[in-house]
Amino acid sequence: MRTLVVGDVHGCLQEFDALLRLSGLRRGEQLVLLGDMVAKGPNSAGLLRRMREWNAKAVRGNHEEHLLRYRRNPKGLPKLQPLAQTLCEEDWQLLENLPLWLHIDDKHLAVHAGLLPGLPLEKQNPEHLLTMRSMDSSGKASPSWEGIPWATLWHGPPHVFFGHDARRKLQTLPWATGLDTGCVYGGSLSACLLPEHRLLQVPAQQRWAPICEE
Repeated sequence: MRTLVVGDVHGCLQEFDALLRLSGLRRGEQLVLLGDMVAKGPNSAGLLRRMREWNAKAVRGNHEEHLLRYRRNPKGLPKLQPLAQTLCEEDWQLLENLPLWLHIDDKHLAVHAGLLPGLPLEKQNPEHLLTMRSMDSSGKASPSWEGIPWATLWHGPPHVFFGHDARRKLQTLPWATGLDTGCVYGGSLSACLLPEHRLLQVPAQQRWAPICEE
């Protein structure tokens, strides 16, 4: 069975649909998203609806986590109110059920952000899985773009697919592939088609948000 692994969509539904067409993926084949499906872009609710139509799998990103925290405490993140109001109960159920990591198959793993090399999955810090981009000089996880990209230190197995790192763009390493190429920032939407590891990209329709460290 083929699998399409897709980077951070951020509600860019038109680009997502174009990527599905480009891939030739068929209903019943596996579709996996790497988190940050929502926020910043034009149509988060439409993207979640399309995920349900395709019975897609996904991991939780930091922006899904922000939304869930808003639902529990609206006063904590008031800027998310307009986005939250576009979501239906099925959308919220989808978000609530997102795991922090996902075994795509026996060789490939999906996470949103990063992993500390050498540490078993069950001992990884959930916050690192949502926000990590780098490792600092002392070997600690960091959400910053400064430091050593964690994926360059990951030696597998498994091969890890991740997002959350738009500023570094496409990252193709022996044991890790970073697929956040900043679609919502005017870049492109990227995916990898398994088992052949074929990379696919479609350009952004426009720039929806300025790139920032979150």
